[in-house]
Amino acid sequence: MPGRAGLFWLKIFNRMKFKGIIFDLDGTLVNSLHDISDAMNKVLTALNYPTHSYDTYQYFIGSGLRNLVSKALPATNSSNDEIESCFECMVDEYTKICTLKTKPYDGIVELLEKLTSQNIKMAVFSNKADELTKKIAHELFPEQFDTAVGLSTEELKKPNPFEAIEISKKWNLKPEEILFVGDSDIDMKTAVNANMFPVGVTWGYRTEEELKASGAKTVINTASELIAIL
Repeated sequence: MPGRAGLFWLKIFNRMKFKGIIFDLDGTLVNSLHDISDAMNKVLTALNYPTHSYDTYQYFIGSGLRNLVSKALPATNSSNDEIESCFECMVDEYTKICTLKTKPYDGIVELLEKLTSQNIKMAVFSNKADELTKKIAHELFPEQFDTAVGLSTEELKKPNPFEAIEISKKWNLKPEEILFVGDSDIDMKTAVNANMFPVGVTWGYRTEEELKASGAKTVINTASELIAIL
């Protein structure tokens, strides 16, 4: 359950009932670690470069696939040209398998059904490429989200709040009426920058301490706890 500090902020924000939720994708709605890692390792293997464990990739995820490629490449083979070439190969590989092992976290499907029944507006905002974000959201959650936005240009990457604010405008809601739910420091910073309520989740790729240090007003351990915040 939300801690004492989280409850303090909830009392302040709940004077105005939350009417919308923006979710991060990887590490929040879905566990995509294996598919992302497998795709990148296939590219590295083809180049005879060292591969990485799933645990290592856990810390590469969150800033977009191009950034992940940069971190995965050996330091001696990480020129801009090499990164760009490997990024294109990685996206090709990942597109083929992006929903092969990727599955919603425990309780997410039930949570989304509950939120839908309460007429809560819901969107996905990810640093994953826009095409892939839309593909995964549509295939795994075909009816839950009216908007799924991924990375279209580096300038709009989270923690830039532009896309989050655009979603609030589309919904005709004030940013203060929206929860921003994510598993990373980048998500919490995006929420703060957008003036939305930052909710951290501990089942993803970062720790509770990292989330709180980055601006999380409350942190939850299970999907069902989100209902209590509304």
